[in-house]
Amino acid sequence: MKKALLLLTLLLTGVVLLSCSNETSTEPMLIVKFKFDSNQVRLNNLGEPSIIPAGNAAQTPIFNTIGSHYIELAPNANTQLGNGTVLYHGAETTLGGVNAIDFSKEKVVSEDEVFMKIPLSQVAAGNYEWIRVSLAYQNYQISVRSQGADYEGTLASFVGFNTYLNTFNIGNNIFPVNGNREQGYWAFALNDQPYSSSGQAPAGATTVPNPLHATSPIVSKSCVVTGKFANALVITGTEKSDVTVTLSLSINHSFEWHEVNADGKYEPAAGENVVDMGLRGLIPTYVK
Repeated sequence: MKKALLLLTLLLTGVVLLSCSNETSTEPMLIVKFKFDSNQVRLNNLGEPSIIPAGNAAQTPIFNTIGSHYIELAPNANTQLGNGTVLYHGAETTLGGVNAIDFSKEKVVSEDEVFMKIPLSQVAAGNYEWIRVSLAYQNYQISVRSQGADYEGTLASFVGFNTYLNTFNIGNNIFPVNGNREQGYWAFALNDQPYSSSGQAPAGATTVPNPLHATSPIVSKSCVVTGKFANALVITGTEKSDVTVTLSLSINHSFEWHEVNADGKYEPAAGENVVDMGLRGLIPTYVK
C-alpha cells in the first residue's frame, strides 16, 4: 500500500511539474519582415511616380536577399530623421578609415524572413504614421547580354552610405576588397559561368524615395527610404500579442543602366554602365 501511494504521489507531482513547464509566459514582440513587389509604383527621390530617363534602360531583378542598416518609426511628417523611435541600428566600423557599415556583421534576410524581433516593451508608446528604413545591401538575379546571347547572373549591390568589406563571394567567385566602398558599389558573377566583374555607380545617382523631402529631409547618400502606414501604427505599451510590420519594397525596374545599344538589354561588354540600383518605394503594413 505504501509503495502504491508513493508511486501515485510521484505521478501526480510529474503531472504538476509538466503543466507548470508548459505555462511559459511569452512577451509580445515587434517583428519586422521585408517583401519585394515588382508591381509596386516606381518612385523617384521625391516619392513621386517616375519613368525611365531617355537614354537609359532598366529591368526588374529577381531578389534573393536584402540588408538594412537602420529602422526608425516617425510620429508625423515633421519628425526629423533621428528624432523618432529607433528600432534598429546596425554595426559600423572605421577599419577602412572613415566610418562605414560593417558588412561582416550586417543582418541579411530573404523575403518574409524575420529581420528583427524586439519586445514591444522596448518600443516607446505612441502613434506612428511613418517608418524610415536605411537599406544597405541587395542580392538579386539579373539578365545580361553578350554577343547576342542572354545569360543570368547574380548581382551584389551595396547602396548604404559607405560599406567596409573584407573578402566576400558570389558563389565560387571571390571579391577581395578589404576597404571601404561608397554607395553604388556592385559586384557581379554569371551563374555557372567563369565570369565576374565589379564597378561603381555614379556618386549621388542611387534613388532614395522620400515623400517627406519638404518637411523632413534625409542625409545625402544615407539610402533612408521613407514610407507611410495607411493607418497609423499605435503602440500603447499594453499589447498582449505580437505586432508584425511588413516593409514592402518596390523593385519595379530598380536596376538601371545607360544604354549604348538601344535594345533594352544590359550589355556590359558594349560599355553599358550601371547608373542606379536604388529601391523604388516603401509601403509599410502591420498586423496586430
